[in-house]
Amino acid sequence: MLIIGHQVVREILDGADARVVDLVRQAYLWHEKGRTSLPHSVFLRFPDAPRNRIIGLPAYLGSEPPSAGMKWISSFPANIDRGLDRASAAIVLNSLDTGVPTAFVEGSVISARRTAASAALAADLATADRRPDGVALIGCGLINREVLRFLTVTLGPLPAVVLHDTDPRRAAAFAAHAATLLPDATVTVVDHAERALAAHRLTSIATTASAPHLDLAACPAGAVLLHLSLRDLHPAAVLAARNVVDDPDHVCRERTSLHLAEQATGGRDFIHTTIGRLAGGAALPPGDGPVVVSPFGLGVLDIALAEHVRTVAASRGLGVRIDDFGPVPAATVAAAEPTRENT
Repeated sequence: MLIIGHQVVREILDGADARVVDLVRQAYLWHEKGRTSLPHSVFLRFPDAPRNRIIGLPAYLGSEPPSAGMKWISSFPANIDRGLDRASAAIVLNSLDTGVPTAFVEGSVISARRTAASAALAADLATADRRPDGVALIGCGLINREVLRFLTVTLGPLPAVVLHDTDPRRAAAFAAHAATLLPDATVTVVDHAERALAAHRLTSIATTASAPHLDLAACPAGAVLLHLSLRDLHPAAVLAARNVVDDPDHVCRERTSLHLAEQATGGRDFIHTTIGRLAGGAALPPGDGPVVVSPFGLGVLDIALAEHVRTVAASRGLGVRIDDFGPVPAATVAAAEPTRENT
C-alpha cells in the first residue's frame, strides 16, 4: 500500500494543468465508448445536519492500463465559516489482478482539479466557434478559483472577470487572487447574481446552494453556463436551455436542477448531448437558448487523476509505503516462522 498525502499530490499536480485536462478528456472519451463501470454514487446524510453529506464514488476506467477504486468525499458547508475547506476526500485504488488496495491518496486536490478541468474542457468545447470576452464566476470558493486557472489553460488569458458571492469578504479575497492570476484583466465584483449572469457569455456557477434560486433571463445571447453546483437553476431555466451533461443517469438524481426538470416533464428529452460526445468531435445542438453544462462529477475522473498521481509518486519514490497494511499471506507467515526439530 502506498500512502500519498496532500503535499505530495500537490507537488505532482502543480504546474500540470494541461496534463490534467488531457486526462479528463480521455476519461470522458473512454466513458462515451462504454469502457467504464460507474455504479451510482452513495450519499451518506445526517438527520440532524441536512446540509452535510459524505459521498462514495466507485469507478472502473477501462484505460490502458485499466484502473479502479473509490473516492470518499465529504461536504460540510459550515467549514467555510471556520476557515476550513468545505470538502475533504480520500481515494482508494485497487489492483485489478488481486483486488488488493494498492494506494490511499488524499483526494481533495484531485477532486477540485478534475472538477475545474472538466468545466474548462466543456467551456473550450462549447465556445469553439465564438470565444468569450470574459468570464463571470458566481460563488467565490475553491472550485471557481480552480476553474478560473484552468480556463486560462483551455481558453487563454481572459480580459475580464466578474465575481459574485453572498459573502463580500470572500468576493474581495477572490478578486485579489484573480488580479494576481490575470494581471492584465479587469476584475469586477458585483452585488447581485443577475448582474454576473448578464456580464459575459461564459459563467461558472459553483455555490453551496441546496435549492434552485436562479433563472437565466439576464444572460446574453449565446451564453454558456458551467452549472457545477447542480442545484442553482430553476427547472424552467433548465428546460429552456440546451443541456450538456457528463452522464444523464448520474446527473438526474439527488434533487439536482436536472432531476427536478425530469420530475416536472416525466422524461429527459431536455438533455441534448454529453461532454464525451463533444470531446469526440460532435457539434453542439442548434438552438437559441443558452448552453448549460451540468457535470455530476464522474468517479472515473478521480480514478484517472489518482492513478496518474500514484504512478508518478511510485516512479519518484514519493509517499509512504506500508508493506503490512493488509493480511500477510499464510505462506509468507509459515516461511517466516522458525522451524522446530522433533526431540
